[in-house]
Amino acid sequence: MTQPSDARVASSSADATVTYVFAVCRSTRATSALDVTGLAGLPGGEAVRLLPSGLLTAVVQTVPATDFTDEVWQRRLSDREEVERYARAHHAVVSAVAAHGPVVPLPLATLYHDDDRARRRLADEADRFHTALKRVAHHAEWGVKVYRPLAPEPSPAACTPAPEAAGGRAPGAGLAYLNRKRGAQARREKLREQALDVAESVDAELRGLAAASRRLRTHGAELSGDQRVHVLNATYLVADERAHEVGRLVAALGERTGAQIELSGPWVPYSFVGEV
Repeated sequence: MTQPSDARVASSSADATVTYVFAVCRSTRATSALDVTGLAGLPGGEAVRLLPSGLLTAVVQTVPATDFTDEVWQRRLSDREEVERYARAHHAVVSAVAAHGPVVPLPLATLYHDDDRARRRLADEADRFHTALKRVAHHAEWGVKVYRPLAPEPSPAACTPAPEAAGGRAPGAGLAYLNRKRGAQARREKLREQALDVAESVDAELRGLAAASRRLRTHGAELSGDQRVHVLNATYLVADERAHEVGRLVAALGERTGAQIELSGPWVPYSFVGEV
C-alpha cells in the first residue's frame, strides 16, 4: 500500500546502516508498552524497536546497508533457502506485533536511509495507513485452495487401437477407437467444467462470510508438487468473531461438493492492506 521504499543503498562504508520497516501500527498506549526486544529480526541487524511518528508507530530494525545493496539482494533472491530465511524472520516480527493489535505489514525488504526518512513516509501516507488499519482491525486472513480430484484413467482398451484381424484391421475398428478417445476427452472436459463450477460455488459462499476477498493465480502441478488440478486459489478477510464459521463452512462445502478443499489461517492480513 505504501509508496516504494528508498532504493537499495549502495554504500561503500561497512559501517553504514539503514532502517528496515516491518510493519506499521497505531500509536496507542498498548503499542508504546509493547516489548519487542526479544524478537530476533533480520540476520545481522540490531535489536527490533518501535519508531513512533505522531499517531502511527513503525516496527523497525537498524540493519547493515551492505546487506541490502541491489547486488546483494538480487543474489539473495536467487537463493531460495536464503530468501525463505529472511521471509520467515520478517513474518515472525509482523506476527508477534499483530498478536497485540492491528498492523499493516510492509513488504519484505522495505528500507529507508534512516529513521527520519521512515518517519516522513509515515507522515506522508498517514491517511492510507489509518484506512488500512481500520480495515484489518479484528480481522484475519484465511486461504482456501480447491483441487479437482484426479480423473480416473481410461482403461487400456480405450487407449489401444483394436488389433488387426487376419488380413487387415477389423472393419470399423478405427472409428470405434476414435470414438473412445473422444469420449474420454469429453469426460475430462466435463469433469473440468464441474470442478470450475464447484470452485465458483465455494468462492461465493466464502465471500458471503468474509468482509473482503481476493482471487489469486492457481498453481500448476509443477509448483504444487502433485497431479491434482488446482481450480481455486483465494484468500478471505474474516472478522475474528466469525472465525469459527470458516472451518465449519469449508468442511460442509467439501462434504457437499466432494471437492478437495484446503484451508489455511488465520494469517496476518497481508493481502488486504494494499488496496486502500
